[in-house]
Amino acid sequence: MEPLSAELLDQLRRGLGTRERKMAICSGSLHLEPADRAVILLAFSSDEDTMIAERAQQSLISEPVESFLQAIPAENAPPTLFHYCARNLADKPGIADGLARNKNCPVEDLVHAVPHLTAAGVKLLMDELDRVSASHALAHALEHSTVATLEQKRLLEEMRGTGVDEEALLEGVAAVEPDKHKQKTLLERLSKMTVSQRVQLALKGGSGERRTLIRDSNKVVQRAVLQSPRLTDREVESFAAMTSLSDEILRMIANNRTFRKNYLVIKSLMNNPKTPLDVTMHMLPLLNPIDLKMLTTNKNVPETLRSTAIKMIRQRNAAKSGD
Repeated sequence: MEPLSAELLDQLRRGLGTRERKMAICSGSLHLEPADRAVILLAFSSDEDTMIAERAQQSLISEPVESFLQAIPAENAPPTLFHYCARNLADKPGIADGLARNKNCPVEDLVHAVPHLTAAGVKLLMDELDRVSASHALAHALEHSTVATLEQKRLLEEMRGTGVDEEALLEGVAAVEPDKHKQKTLLERLSKMTVSQRVQLALKGGSGERRTLIRDSNKVVQRAVLQSPRLTDREVESFAAMTSLSDEILRMIANNRTFRKNYLVIKSLMNNPKTPLDVTMHMLPLLNPIDLKMLTTNKNVPETLRSTAIKMIRQRNAAKSGD
């Protein structure tokens, strides 16, 4: 039998088709790809024809979990698929994590799936602060996950906060906005925001807001700045050079592969005395000869780093002499 056309499949996914074809699909006599069959059966399960709806519901019960696992990743996966899987199949291997991976999955369905997430699934959501910070219910569910780490739970607890360190924000505002009146306006605006709201602003705001919020005393807000899709190379370069940032945030910058592709970020991290020593020691070979030599005279960085840089220069020179 020839495969169904894309147009006909689309109609079936929307619950359209002749009664004969619907019955054939429900009975399994019409061949479909597993993912298509799962989605189409879900569409038929609410059919106006009671018999078709009942047949579809019965078929869904016996449909292999693999069919749903194949359907979940699709960009055009329908809301009915997420809803059904979250409430009926979330305890099956791979389903909950699959829902978490699809950014189109509604938050209310994710909340149902959270108790069944693996550690990898929890990490995936924690690495996407946009979804977590936008939903108190999702953050609450993750905080009570049995596989969430203590560090993840600490971050989620911080996200529930309402307070703000005005002194830290004042420093940030003053650094990006020279106008005193505008400084006051921005500071007042930020002071009224909850942590979740500041996370959203860090992710979606402008450059000035990011450069201010990177100085926020709340680490979740700082993480959100680094996750912003609008973040520029120049901003990351300036962050890497900031001695006011915690070693944790500097480590995050250093561990980001995209950021490390920018040599100026590496150079700034290497010369920042707040960058953890294990990080700078690991990146030392990445410096070019000129910057490596300059590092040996930087009294602000640890002596261990300077002495290692000197040894590396000698080794490179010896290797050249040997050639």
